[in-house]
Amino acid sequence: MSTAATPGAPLPVRTPGSRARGRHRRPERPGVPTGAPGLVLAVPAATTPEAFAVVEEILSVIRGEQPGISVAAGLLTVAEPETESTTEALTEEDLAEANALSGFVSFGLPSTERSLPSVADLIAAAVEAGLPAPVLVPLLTGPHDCLTALHKLAAESGATVTDVLGPHPLLAEAVHVRLSEAGLARADRARLFAIATSADGVVLTTAGGEEAAAAAEITGVLLAARLAVPVVAAALDVPGAVLAAVEHLRATGSQRPALAPLVIGPEVDAELLRAAGEETGCPSAEALGGYPTIGQLVAAGYLATVGTAAEAEQPEQAEHPEQ
Repeated sequence: MSTAATPGAPLPVRTPGSRARGRHRRPERPGVPTGAPGLVLAVPAATTPEAFAVVEEILSVIRGEQPGISVAAGLLTVAEPETESTTEALTEEDLAEANALSGFVSFGLPSTERSLPSVADLIAAAVEAGLPAPVLVPLLTGPHDCLTALHKLAAESGATVTDVLGPHPLLAEAVHVRLSEAGLARADRARLFAIATSADGVVLTTAGGEEAAAAAEITGVLLAARLAVPVVAAALDVPGAVLAAVEHLRATGSQRPALAPLVIGPEVDAELLRAAGEETGCPSAEALGGYPTIGQLVAAGYLATVGTAAEAEQPEQAEHPEQ
């Protein structure tokens, strides 16, 4: 007879069980090391209200994924850091809002009438506040001309630059979702290798020249596996490249090719996306924008960089144990 059935016996006390095991358990959220540098999202050439909205969505995802990360967004152009500082253009209200942010001096997201501060401004503000130089995460899915300026700026300031966000399976997922939203692919994920699509070929469009197109081929392979249709990559900023890719698909049997931007948005002129659709006569999905996996990849890149730095210090501490 159990104690619960014994008259006068106290009720059993429920004790918390151990953490669930197995493939379906919720993964633990990695912690941010104490004293870790802030995260600066390096946004290439964001000058439109639409671009600001995308950045705001991505920052929101990052803060939701990792509340302990001090994060800000700054503009990066090919001319950085020779461009004029935007700090002087900020009002006292902007600075008050910046100081209210926990743990990191940031100017936050401005309204559509103002512009983001530059990456250089954010680095200088962090250093002036006595904080470590931040980790710079480029808001790019692949190679881009502005990366040279970003690495130069990091070398001059002692900041760290992470890798770009791609290639990665999560980018293939994001492109797949954008295609399904445009009615160009089924969103069914039950049978990833037997999905019927309204497009029988996809051109994965990129920004960053031929180097970016070559790097996108890996994500293209992952997307082709999801859709079971041929996928080729082409650079939006190389004249004639997208049209040539569409003609290649048509020559190999595709009758309904579609365009799928492997760009987040701020890094490419929206006119290039429109022109590609008009030149090829193909329907196109939207840019990735603020799709949640973008913010997740940014946070993951930051954590990998901070974690590596923390692990590098451990051997030194092991060599000099406390007496």
